[in-house]
Amino acid sequence: MEAGPLPSLDLDDYAGLVLGGSPFNSSDPPEEKSPVQLRVEREVAALLDEVVARDLPFLGACYGIGTLVTHQGGTVDRTYAEPISAVEVSLTAEGRRDPLLSGVPERFDAFVGHKEACRVLPPGAVLLASSPTCPVQMFRVRRNVYATQFHPELDVDGLVARARIYQHAGYFPPGELDDVIARVAAAAVTEPARVLSNFVRRYG
Repeated sequence: MEAGPLPSLDLDDYAGLVLGGSPFNSSDPPEEKSPVQLRVEREVAALLDEVVARDLPFLGACYGIGTLVTHQGGTVDRTYAEPISAVEVSLTAEGRRDPLLSGVPERFDAFVGHKEACRVLPPGAVLLASSPTCPVQMFRVRRNVYATQFHPELDVDGLVARARIYQHAGYFPPGELDDVIARVAAAAVTEPARVLSNFVRRYG
C-alpha cells in the first residue's frame, strides 16, 4: 500500500516535532529514487523550511538526520555507515552545555545502524556528539532544531525488532541475524533515551 501525502500541518498547534526512521535513504542516487520517495522528500523539505524558519523544536533521528542535513546544505553519504551495534558516543564541549543532553554522561553507549550518515555538517550547525567511526552523532541548528545519528528511541527489544524487519534490506548479511541479535542483547545502553525525555520536558 502506497503512503499518502503528508497532511497539512498548522505548526501553531504543535509544541515540537519528532521525525524518525523510514525505508528511504537521503543519499540514494536521484535516478534510483521512486516517485513516492521523491514526493516524500519534497514534502519533508517544505515542512523543514517552516520548522527552521520558526526555530520550532524538532528532533530528527535516523531518516530525520539525513533530511535535516540535506535541507541545511550539509553532506550525507555512505562514508560513515554503521552496522547494527552499540558504539561509544562522546559529547563535545557544546554538547556538555546543551540542555537536550542534560544528565547525559560525557561518554555513553548508544545503538546505531545506518547505511548513511552526515559527512559534512551544515553551515552554522553545532556539533554536540561524535564517535570514532562516525564523527557526527548529534548536532543542533539554531537553538531548537536537533538531529541524532544514534537511536535515542530504541531499546534492545526495539533494535532486535528492527534487525528482523530489515534482515534483507542490506544492513548486514541475512545469515548473520543471530550474531547481530546476540551483540545487541549484550550491550548496556541506558543513556540515549534521556535525549527524548529532555526534549519532552523542555518543549512539551
